[in-house]
Amino acid sequence: MTLLKRLVLFTLLLTFAFPYQAFAYKVVIDAGHGGSDPGAIGVNGLREKDVNLDISQKLRDELTARGYEVVMSRTDDTYWSLAQRVAYTDSLQADLFVSIHANSHPNSAVKGSMVLYYDNDYPQEDYPASDKMKQLTPYSKDLAQHVLDSLVSAAGTKNLGLVPSAVYVARMGSIPSILVETAFLSQSGDAAMLADDAVRAKMAVGIANGIAAYSPPLFTDTLGHWAREAIVRMKNKGVIEGIANRYEPDRALKRSEFLALMDRTFSFNKLEAACAPSGTVTSSVYSCSEGTAKYKDLPATHWASPLFAKAQKLNLLQGYADGTIRPDQPITRGEVAYLFDRLLQLSAKTGSQSAAPKASFDDVPAALWSAKAIYALKQKGIINGITDTSFQPDRTMTRAEIAALLDRYYAK
Repeated sequence: MTLLKRLVLFTLLLTFAFPYQAFAYKVVIDAGHGGSDPGAIGVNGLREKDVNLDISQKLRDELTARGYEVVMSRTDDTYWSLAQRVAYTDSLQADLFVSIHANSHPNSAVKGSMVLYYDNDYPQEDYPASDKMKQLTPYSKDLAQHVLDSLVSAAGTKNLGLVPSAVYVARMGSIPSILVETAFLSQSGDAAMLADDAVRAKMAVGIANGIAAYSPPLFTDTLGHWAREAIVRMKNKGVIEGIANRYEPDRALKRSEFLALMDRTFSFNKLEAACAPSGTVTSSVYSCSEGTAKYKDLPATHWASPLFAKAQKLNLLQGYADGTIRPDQPITRGEVAYLFDRLLQLSAKTGSQSAAPKASFDDVPAALWSAKAIYALKQKGIINGITDTSFQPDRTMTRAEIAALLDRYYAK
C-alpha cells in the first residue's frame, strides 16, 4: 500500500471513529467561581469552586481525548469576573461554551441536575441579552438538552429539566452557551456524590457525551447575517469553505481566495487558454503575455501557487510592475466583476460578452475599464450595486458578497 493510500485510509478511520473531528470544534469550558469567590459551600464542607474546577478538568481531558479543541477559562484557583469569561470566550472564536457549576437551595431536600440557557421567548427586561444570543436560542437549548440527558444518564442524578435563564454567561456571548448545575451541595445525597471522584468523572463523561451528540450551527458568525442563506447554500454545494466553523463574512476577500472560488466554479483545467500558441490568431478580448512569469511574493510553497499558475495560463491576472502578484491582497468589486465576466466568456455556458447596457451606476461611467463587465453581470442578475445608483468598483469585495454573487450565478 502506498503512503498516500495509507494516509487516506487513516483519515477515513478517524472520520468514522470521531465524526465531530471533521469540523475541529472548539469548546470553552468555564469552571464557575474561583479565587475570592468560593461559590456555594456544601453541607459536607465542599467548596463549589473546587468541585467545578475538578469536573471541568475531567471534562477537558475527556473531550481532548475525543478530538475536540478545548480551552478553559481558568485552570487554577483564580478569580474571573463574568464579563472577563465572556470576553475571553469571544476572543477565541470558539464553537461552544459550557460553564460548570454545583447548585444550592435553602430547601435541603432539593436535589438533581439542571442546565440553564438563554431563551429569547422568556426575556428579562433588567437583564437584556446580546443580539447574537437572542438568535442562538434554539441552538443553546438543543445543546442544553443533549447535555442534560447525557449527564443524568451517566451520573444517575435526578433530572430537573432545562431552565431558561438570564445568567450573564448564558445571555451575553456570541456562541451556543449553557450553564450546567451538576448537583446540589445543599442536599446531603448530592453533596456526597460531588465529593466522590468517581461520580465527578461520570459527570464529566456524561457532559462530554452530550456535547458529542450535539452539532453546532454551521458558521456561527453568519447567524443573522444578510448573506447567511447564500453562504450556507454555497457551502453545501462545496463552493465555499470556512475557517474551522467560521466564515468571516465581512472580511475582505483575498485575490488567492477569489481564484480558489473561481476554480471550483469554472474548473480552470477545463477552460481553453486565452492565449493561443505563437502564429495563431487569438481573441481580441484578451491581451496575451509571453512565457511564464515568476512573482517574488508567490513562492512554490504558497497554498495558492498552483491556482495562480492556472490563472496565468488563462491570462486572468497580470502581475504588478514591481514583480509581485500580491496573492493575499484584497480584491476589489470592479476586479471581481471584470474577471468573473471573462470566465463566463471562457466557459461554454454564456458565449460571447453582450454589449454593455446604458450606464446606471453614478460611479461606473461607460469609459471605466471594468464598466462593460459590471453592466453585463448586472444585466444577467449576477451582481448588484451597493445601492441602486452606486456600485463602488474600488471598494474591496467581502466574503459575504462573493457568496451572494455565486449564489445568484448558480441559481441561473
